[in-house]
Order: sequence, then structure tokens, then C-alpha cells
Amino acid sequence: MASAWRLAFPSDAFPAVAFVSEENIHQSSNSTYRTASSSLCSDQEALLEKLLDRSPPSLPRPEDRFNGAYIIFFSLGIGGLLPWNFFVTAKDYWIFKLSNCSSPAPGETPEDSDILNYFESYLSIASTVPSVLCLVANFLLVNRVPVHVRVLASLTVMLAIFVVMTVLVKVDTSSWTQSFFAVTIACMAILSGTSTVFNSSVFGMTGSFPMRNSQALISGGAMGGTISAVASLVDLALSNDVTDSTLAFFLTADVFLGLCIGLYLLLPRLEYARYYMRPVWPAHVYSGEEQPGQDSPTAPLAAPRPSFSPTPPLRPILKKTAGLGFCIIYLLFITSIIFPAVSTNIESLDKDSGSPWTTKFFVPLTAFLLFNFSDLCGRQITAWIQVPGPRSKVLPGLVLLRTGLVPLFVLCNYQPRVHLQTVVFPSDVYPMLFSSLLGLTNGYLSTLALIYGPKIVSRELAEATGVVMSFYMYLGLVLGSACSALLVHLI
Repeated sequence: MASAWRLAFPSDAFPAVAFVSEENIHQSSNSTYRTASSSLCSDQEALLEKLLDRSPPSLPRPEDRFNGAYIIFFSLGIGGLLPWNFFVTAKDYWIFKLSNCSSPAPGETPEDSDILNYFESYLSIASTVPSVLCLVANFLLVNRVPVHVRVLASLTVMLAIFVVMTVLVKVDTSSWTQSFFAVTIACMAILSGTSTVFNSSVFGMTGSFPMRNSQALISGGAMGGTISAVASLVDLALSNDVTDSTLAFFLTADVFLGLCIGLYLLLPRLEYARYYMRPVWPAHVYSGEEQPGQDSPTAPLAAPRPSFSPTPPLRPILKKTAGLGFCIIYLLFITSIIFPAVSTNIESLDKDSGSPWTTKFFVPLTAFLLFNFSDLCGRQITAWIQVPGPRSKVLPGLVLLRTGLVPLFVLCNYQPRVHLQTVVFPSDVYPMLFSSLLGLTNGYLSTLALIYGPKIVSRELAEATGVVMSFYMYLGLVLGSACSALLVHLI
């Protein structure tokens, strides 16, 4: 991103437009993609300079010294997903706690059995519903509540929830299993909602920064998944007490959430961050179709009179981001169909040998660690390469090609098989290869689509656009998760 080269896109992908380094972009514009006409550029810069009340673009911008802002956003990305990952991956801990802990009752009640058998379903509902509701609420609050209030409030609530869950790890809850279940579900609902507010708010904020900062935030989220997968493997190999390992996980989440609060408070102290966090015309946005796109060749030369709108205009955002939205939804739709419902049920062909590799470690390594690490690599590659462009027809084409991954996973050694008895790929190498390909393409293509979104709208709509891009993500995940249950029944 910081190199001096430029990459021109093919004419059928992005006519007369070039991708340039950040140093060559005038900071009066939020868009990274510039039209080739110099006169049009100057007209748009003059208009946006007036609209955004920015300093003249000729003034030097500060550098991100020691990559301080990049590191902070990367850490915030980890902090936004690591606690949630620890919460949902502590499967053995929840089974231990909900099986009347260390003192099982002689006659287990039907209610206890129901809680244990359907716990993951309850956890999924408690995670999804609050996330969608909080995402909608966050969009409505973009111009009403400052971003720093939303970020700090959500981090504080997440930390408080994890402190409560950490304290309960070593508490004997065998006498109040159902109450503990209710507390757990309530904590999960609050954690999911606040995590959604935090992630979408920070991602929306990075829309006003150069793209490398959005990429850092997204890559940080993938790093959170990778750390969680590694921690699970270490737990399998070394831990003898499920409560000890869970306590270590939850304490790590507590410390990291506290670190995120400190890092976010440090961010405005960086000159580089202050430059991009300076307020635009915050509440004066253009409603409906009157919003002038900064990268549109038909942008007016005189600024129309803005009107106060506490809610960002949704229609122009949806219109601008429709193509990228499709890419994000379909990408995560395919990914969530396969992972984890299908990929975690693929067994080693040598399972009967009794080797720890083929029994205890096969699924954690192939389904979780390989996928998360490949996803991280794909996201990190976008720090140096951003092809294809946001308006290229190649991007949706690559997204659609990932549909072929579904039959590849189905034809591995998925168990149990009821309708499709044939295993086409009789080797443990294939699921490893397919998991790596699934993660790599998911990380690279989804990150491209996400970081492009806030850059193809005017800067005053960048934060709201970031929230909309997050909504596309959740929509794809929900649709894919629903269809994965159907796919499993068809195998």
C-alpha cells in the first residue's frame, strides 16, 4: 500500500480509472479511485473541500509513524472477535457445567437434558438475533451518538460480561444448573450485541482512513480466530482440567479487552489518527438521491444546500454498494454452508488406527486451524495487492466460482452419510487442501469487498456505509447457516 507504483485496471473492469498509492491521493476525497480527467478532479476537490471543511489538499499529511495506527486497528480487530471466539469454542466447559458440574444428580430432569442437547442451538439464537438488532440500531445511531461513545461503551460492557463469566468458572453451579444456563444465554446475547456494535462502529470509523487501516482491522479479526484455534489445540494436548483451561481463556479475553480500551484511548493522541478523525459536516448529509458521489463524473460544481438528517440516507448507500454487497453476501453464504457444519464432520480415513492425529487432532487441525490461518493469510495479502477493483466484473466472477467448493467438501469423507455413499477423495490430504482454499479465498475476496465499500461513497457517509457492509456480512452468515442444515440432511 505504501509503495510508489500504480496498478491500472482493465478497461472493461474500471474504465479510465487507476489505483494509486496513498501518498498520491488528495485527502479531500474519501475515494481511493480517481478519474483520469485532471479538470474533473480539481472540480470535485474544490466541491468536497467546501463540503467537508477540510484543509487544502496541498498541505502535507502526517505519516503513520512506526505503524502505530495500523497496530492499534489490528489489535482492535483481535479484541472484537477473540472474546466471542473463546466463548463459543469452550464446548467442553459448557457440557461440564450444564451436566450438573461435578455432582451429577441421580435422576437427571428432562429440562436439564434438553438444555444440554440443544445448548448450541440456544447459543446460536442468542448470538444471531441480538447481533442483527444491534446492527440496525447502530446504523440509526451513527449521527446521533459519537463513535467514541459507542466504541468505549461496547468495550466496557463486553469486559463486564467476561469478568462475570470468569468469576463463574470456578463456582460450583450444580445446584442451580438452569439458572446458570439462563445467565449464560443472557451473557451471550449481550456479548453478541455489544460485539456487533463495537466491530461495526470501528469498521465504519476506518472508512475515513486509508484502506490499509480497514484491512488491519479485518485481518485482526482473522487473527482472533487463529489464536482461538491454536489455544484449543494446546488445551487438547496439555490440559487435564476443563475449568483450568477455560479460566485461562477467559482471563486472556479480560486482559485483551482492557488492552483494547487503552489502545482506543491512545488512538486520538496519534497525529496521523487525528488527521483522519477530524469531523466532516457530521449531521448535514444529503438525503435520498441528492447525495453527490465524489467519484461520479456528474457531480455538480456548486454544492446543493444540505439538510439536517439524524439518520444517514440508506438508499444512496445501498445503490452504491449493491455489487459489493452481493459479493460479501454470497462469499459468506458459501463459507458458512461449509464451515463449520460440513468441514467439522469430515473424518480421517485412518480413524480406526487409533492414532491421536486421526482421532483427537484431525478436526481441530484441518477444519479450524487450517481454515483460520488461511483466512488470515488471505486478508493480509490485501495489504499489498488489491485486485480486482470494486467495479470489476472479475470480482463477482471469482465469488461465484467458490460455489464449486461445496461439492468438493461433500465428496470428502463426511460422516455420517445417509444418501450419498460415495467418497470421491480417498485421502486426508484433500480436506486439508480444500480447507486452505476455502479460508484463503474467503479472506482475500471478502476483505477486498469490505474495504472497497466505504471508499466508493463520500466521506460523510463512510461510517454509515461501514455499518451497512457489516449488515451484508451478517446476512450472508445467517443465510448460509440456515442452508447448511439442509445440506447436511441431503448428504
